[in-house]
Amino acid sequence: MRAAVLHEIGQDKLEVLDDVEAVGFGPGKVKIRVRATGLCHSDVSAMNGVLPQPAPFIPGHEGAGEILDVGDGVAGLSQGDRVLLCWLPACGSCPACKRGQTQLCLAGFMNAGTPNFKRPGGDLFGFAGTGTFAEEVVVDAGCAVPIPDDVPFDIAALIGCGVTTGLGAAINTADVTAGSSVAVIGCGGVGISAIQGARLKGAAQIVAVDPVASRREAALSFGATEAVSPDELADAKQRVTAGEGFDYVFEVVGKSATARTAYETTRRGGTLCIVGAGAMDDFLQLNMFELFFDEKRILPSMYGGGDVLASYERAIALWRAGRIDLESLITHRVPLAEINEALDQMRTGVALRTCIEI
Repeated sequence: MRAAVLHEIGQDKLEVLDDVEAVGFGPGKVKIRVRATGLCHSDVSAMNGVLPQPAPFIPGHEGAGEILDVGDGVAGLSQGDRVLLCWLPACGSCPACKRGQTQLCLAGFMNAGTPNFKRPGGDLFGFAGTGTFAEEVVVDAGCAVPIPDDVPFDIAALIGCGVTTGLGAAINTADVTAGSSVAVIGCGGVGISAIQGARLKGAAQIVAVDPVASRREAALSFGATEAVSPDELADAKQRVTAGEGFDYVFEVVGKSATARTAYETTRRGGTLCIVGAGAMDDFLQLNMFELFFDEKRILPSMYGGGDVLASYERAIALWRAGRIDLESLITHRVPLAEINEALDQMRTGVALRTCIEI
């Protein structure tokens, strides 16, 4: 089968090969024919080494498709079922799951260390235990979440990561209050989803912050009340909040520099929500006096900060009702053979989300 492979960490191009095989099928597993997958910034971060991932590997973790085969012991799934890929399935039995914090379950991360592809040259890993830049993938049954027939594969793929992450940050983690002021720093697919979440929660002012003009313009159509470049953020803070700072600031870049800016843009007693996934050697510096004196809440948000299965259902219900726009998040579409074009679209910021049609 065909798949897009990164041979070494640090390479900026993927090689599309046709000699790859999905492996590991057996009890408790399912084999999925991938139909659509989104390019998420986390894929690029894994390629350049910001996020830890063994190589060689197949990127992609935001996907949807049809079940080709079901292993022994798998209940509730059948051949032909339409599913989205959950890259962080809950085991249901660890302390985090028992506390109801299924997004913090570590069982899914264990899959990332086991190769689930091979080719004549050796084993290949799938990013985050999945690897959806491939025609087929073998995953634990818990990774395959059935979707209703009226949900297209491309929409389901987005719900599998970016939409759930952004919406959940606003709805679950920050729990934005009606009438509040919000700033969102970084307006790709996840940031736009955070904007939509803040709008749903009734935020009065939502300021989108991004260096790319086309993304700022797009943010306005998704619910932002104004959109500014990073250089204009200080002025927006002064105009919108009389210099006090925003009630909620979402950092959706994953860098300490933007997190520090986000902290300084949050009012005293306000909430800074960290959504971007950053590097282990990139440290955010805060002094102990400001941490105490400003009483700002710093809330990291992992995969939307809540039960992902419930979050999927909520996103589908909101989409059906026309309360969130998911179709417009997909600004570009490319076939798997042109995956490097999709990477260029992300790096230059021209795309909110590129759908890879497989």
